[in-house]
Amino acid sequence: MTRDFQLPGRSPVIACDGMAATSQPLATLAAIDVLRAGGNAVDAAITAVAVQCVIEPHMTGIGGDCFTLIAEPGKPVWGYNGCGRSGAKASSEALMAQGMRMIEATSPHSVNVPGAIEAWGAILKARGTYSLERALAPAIRYAEGGFPVSPRVGSDWAALPGKLANSPGATKHYLFGGKAPAIGDVIKLPALAATLKAIAKDGPRAFYEGPIAQDMVATLSAKGSVLSLDDFAAHRGEVQTPISTNYRGLDITEMPPNGQGLTALVFLNILENFDFGALDPLGAERFHIQLEAARMAFAVRDAHIAEPSRMRVAVPALNDKAFAKSLAAKIDRNKRTPLPSAPVPGGDTVYLTVVDRDRRAVSLINSLYSSFGSGICTEKTGVMFNNRGSGFVLQPGHPNMLGPSQRPMHTIIPALAMKNGRCDISFGVMGAHYQPMGHVQFVTNVVDYGMDLQTAIDAPRAFFEGDYSVIERGMPASTIEGLKARGHQIVTAPSAWGGAQAIKIDWDRGVLIGGSEPRKDGCAIGY
Repeated sequence: MTRDFQLPGRSPVIACDGMAATSQPLATLAAIDVLRAGGNAVDAAITAVAVQCVIEPHMTGIGGDCFTLIAEPGKPVWGYNGCGRSGAKASSEALMAQGMRMIEATSPHSVNVPGAIEAWGAILKARGTYSLERALAPAIRYAEGGFPVSPRVGSDWAALPGKLANSPGATKHYLFGGKAPAIGDVIKLPALAATLKAIAKDGPRAFYEGPIAQDMVATLSAKGSVLSLDDFAAHRGEVQTPISTNYRGLDITEMPPNGQGLTALVFLNILENFDFGALDPLGAERFHIQLEAARMAFAVRDAHIAEPSRMRVAVPALNDKAFAKSLAAKIDRNKRTPLPSAPVPGGDTVYLTVVDRDRRAVSLINSLYSSFGSGICTEKTGVMFNNRGSGFVLQPGHPNMLGPSQRPMHTIIPALAMKNGRCDISFGVMGAHYQPMGHVQFVTNVVDYGMDLQTAIDAPRAFFEGDYSVIERGMPASTIEGLKARGHQIVTAPSAWGGAQAIKIDWDRGVLIGGSEPRKDGCAIGY
């Protein structure tokens, strides 16, 4: 299925030698520059994400986390978990004694040690050819020399001055005369440029030890955080073995917990019990079943996904086809049904992908979590902090309860679709909790409905929030009425759901085919 050329839209990008797809044209171009200069897809991906940490600052930053999946011909898929941890003195009991029942998104307790910079260095060392200094050069150039604010970035930024005004550092570096920049304004981030230069010169340890770390800890300590210099110095990411499920011939590959990739696999296992391809891709029955299956899969996530050592049920049991079949049996095709509690068998972001001439595919995601993360920013070094700690729960006995030096259930999930041991599609869909839903809708659009990558990304989206089914404005009116007739309480999404990028490797014809999210500012470019 391809698009109607009489209607607005864009075609997939097709090229032979290399391709990149990101949510910012300048980042995509930076990746292509690396490929054309002889760097590989890993070098290009780290270069591009560093640029995005400058020019898309509300969505990602060096104060956030990074995950990647890398597929190379003839080698097992390699995964890296660049997630930071809570402080060694973090305590649920201490917070609950203060009357807290959850960790608020702007609380200093929501900040975990940032994992991205360590991850970039480790990923380059393991699979790249560039030094971190060379990979950071374009990002430093934009931070120091300035970058124009793109339309989606400017639109989002305009809603955030109130959050940024709560931190002196955020006010200093990310507000201008107390206001967000306008679309097209050229912005410079000199403090961030200086920090990136220090990292480029002395490596990741310059971020986790010494003056930069001291500034970060001082900023957080002043607000009541328990994070210490020892917590920063101790941080290391982790090489991980990916997990997967087969969906109608494609092995959908995700990072294991503490990430929520398992949610997408459970979700696909449920949908495999329905003849999805026989349904109208924009019809009410398709979205009804998809929403019901999503509620099941997310219930599994919320009950079980956490730091692997603390999970009560093993990943293989949750990723079991028989377990999924039992969940699928609870779905009524004609009406919305009550959600089972804690199903148990027998729980903001930038995403990019790059493929090089050797067909090395990189699926990479980097995030602060919420827009501008916690909203807390250092005055001296210009580091905006994540709020990943708000992913913990304050619930005694729960596997995802906040504790010392723990990783929370994490939302950012890169993905690969493998076939016959080779990468078929490198893809991801940014958007916090929406991401498993985005992965599943993209996969079903491609597999069940034969959509090309761009059409699969463009298609209208739906998700759920509590008791509401939240749809984009592009959904057909007949589908909305059909969902209402099945008991869905429909509300219109206040903003677009998610942001996808994808590259398909056509091994037989020797071409790369890319698609990029129209809900963002970016593009796919190949050469």
